[in-house]
Amino acid sequence: MKTIKGPAIFLAQFMGDQPPFNSLASICKWAAGLGYAGVQIPTWDSRCIDLQKAAESKAYADEIKGIVQDAGLQITELSTHLQGQLVAVHPAYDALFDGFAPAAVHNNPKARQEWAVQQLKYAAKASENLGLNAHATFSGALLWPTFYPWPQRPPGLVDTGFKELAARWLPILNEFDRHGVDLCYEIHPGEDLHDGITYEMFWEQTGRHPRACLLYDPSHFVLQCLDYLEYIDNYHERIRMFHVKDAEFNPTGKQGVYGGYQNWIDRAGRFRSLGDGQVDFKAIFSKLTAYDFSGWAVLEWECCIKHPEDGAREGAPFIKDHIIRVTEKAFDDFAGTGKDENFNRRVLGLQ
Repeated sequence: MKTIKGPAIFLAQFMGDQPPFNSLASICKWAAGLGYAGVQIPTWDSRCIDLQKAAESKAYADEIKGIVQDAGLQITELSTHLQGQLVAVHPAYDALFDGFAPAAVHNNPKARQEWAVQQLKYAAKASENLGLNAHATFSGALLWPTFYPWPQRPPGLVDTGFKELAARWLPILNEFDRHGVDLCYEIHPGEDLHDGITYEMFWEQTGRHPRACLLYDPSHFVLQCLDYLEYIDNYHERIRMFHVKDAEFNPTGKQGVYGGYQNWIDRAGRFRSLGDGQVDFKAIFSKLTAYDFSGWAVLEWECCIKHPEDGAREGAPFIKDHIIRVTEKAFDDFAGTGKDENFNRRVLGLQ
């Protein structure tokens, strides 16, 4: 077994225009002061990193790495959640998702997709330059508007959708393979990869690509009423990243999983700060440790009630207290009789 690394924090939800949240150096010092050991970096935020430059210049990548290390931290992974979303966009969402891309490719879905694919390829090389072995992203979605089959889906639609999704991602997965980095899809409603079954369909279409891995975030499974512990049993060999995020699901006689178009505060399913929701993190950390998960435990703060700075302050000790330092010996070693083949045969009555 291995001891999970951490605590770490995903910087995306904390970046801002005011110090200490407006530069990589200052936010890293802030995070270190709270007790974090690592940071996950959003690559779409230029205050953190110039992704293309990090891919094309090892010296620049070393500079970014040095800024983080000067604060006493490590880079855990890079993230391209926003760019990954744009690899596959159903036309119904074109206007909404244009905001994830530069103005130069707005109102041009083909150019926007090409930009996103290039971003992912930069991320593969940048990750290698930074000495990282895993990367976080979203799959995007072609089928999501049809997830509830009314009107009924035409025969073959799902197969066509997943074949196309895999075709778009295969060149990217191959690029990550060339750079020795696992590409980890966050399984998330709104993405075509939103549960175990959809991941399996995608993975099969990629030929079970070895780099098509998983980012595990139990909060999204609480909101889907999916067994997030059994999920680990099913997919532990593919899980390479871990977002530590809490959630709660409190259905009523008026609303359930779909939330009735309500804001987060009024939904039956809500994201919460660590310890304020329903996720059984003791069981999660135990399972991941038993299955030899060797990655980072990364706080992703999303809460509809608590202030983010309070969530971050409470998150570091919460994760630290849940990380299990693995034992190097069995608890009953003191009663052992030593290894002896002849003795074992005697115990079995074979001599």
